[in-house]
Amino acid sequence: MKIKSRNSRIYIFIIANLLLSVIVPFKAFATDSAVILMYHRFGESKYPTTNITVKQFKAHLLELKINNYNVTPIPRIIAAVRNGKPLPPKTIGISIDDAYLSFYKIGAPLLLENNFPYTIFVATDPLDKEAPGYMSWNQLRELVKGGANIGSQTASHLHMPEASMHRNAFELKKSNIRFKKELGKIPKMIAYPYGEFSLEVEKVSRDSGFTVGFGQHSGVIYQYSNFMYLPRFTFNESYGDLKRLRLAIRALPLRIADLTPEDPYLRWQNNPPIFGFSLQRKLMNRISQLACYGSHKDKMRIEILGKTRVEVRGNKAFPPGRTRINCTFPEKDGRWRWLGMQFLVPKSLN
Repeated sequence: MKIKSRNSRIYIFIIANLLLSVIVPFKAFATDSAVILMYHRFGESKYPTTNITVKQFKAHLLELKINNYNVTPIPRIIAAVRNGKPLPPKTIGISIDDAYLSFYKIGAPLLLENNFPYTIFVATDPLDKEAPGYMSWNQLRELVKGGANIGSQTASHLHMPEASMHRNAFELKKSNIRFKKELGKIPKMIAYPYGEFSLEVEKVSRDSGFTVGFGQHSGVIYQYSNFMYLPRFTFNESYGDLKRLRLAIRALPLRIADLTPEDPYLRWQNNPPIFGFSLQRKLMNRISQLACYGSHKDKMRIEILGKTRVEVRGNKAFPPGRTRINCTFPEKDGRWRWLGMQFLVPKSLN
């Protein structure tokens, strides 16, 4: 009896240690943030600004695989981060915009081969019109059946901030009807066409049933992000090498509060914008390491107000169209904290 009791205790001890070997590392290295990658076209060299070469994309997937990145469905990432639940270390999401045919032919099979989940954001008009270079509804259904998640990009992929809210509501309703008919359900996520966003666009998107929105500005998702305007790292031929991918997938959030301006859609009264935020006190001791750059790699002036307030100043008004600001902060392990913002200046102020 004593031998049996001793063996039972040894067995329990071994099981407990095995459980600790699994649970403790997860808790020690779990994260509350995640990076989302974004792609458009695959192997379409005629469109270098939205295309990733096949060689580049294969290299990206290999980098994620051999380094044990946790490529996770985006809805699962959003649910965890939003609710303050831990994610596995190295959590990455993959998003595809526009439902180009090259994704169906090239990108999707490569993701399937690596067992990597993904989300496709779709504007419904090109599929309805059977536009050249786009997927068909049958092809999209095939991908959904294989596990793809679907998000919206409106019906016609319009410039939402410059359209009337009536037009935007019509576009979202029209596309939602088409999604329901063709796929049997209405998406809850939207990727704003061209990454263009405004507070009015957020309102009409919420009113249309969307609970998550994505732009095209760089950055990392964490619990206090604006979940109606989340960042993604965009890749194309010019910005698609492994050095940039490694920088992106290892990025950390630059945790801020009191971001201004709230609305990135600029009029003449607030152009250039006073781009500002409150930074964590522990980072203020190294504030000289914070750097902010505009779209054309112009280094911007940083001013410190009070104990934690940072304001980023441009030298001149932003031109009509899209302008991005990226602020980065180095960490000792070679990783970078990242905050991005995309502004839009209307082409006409009338």
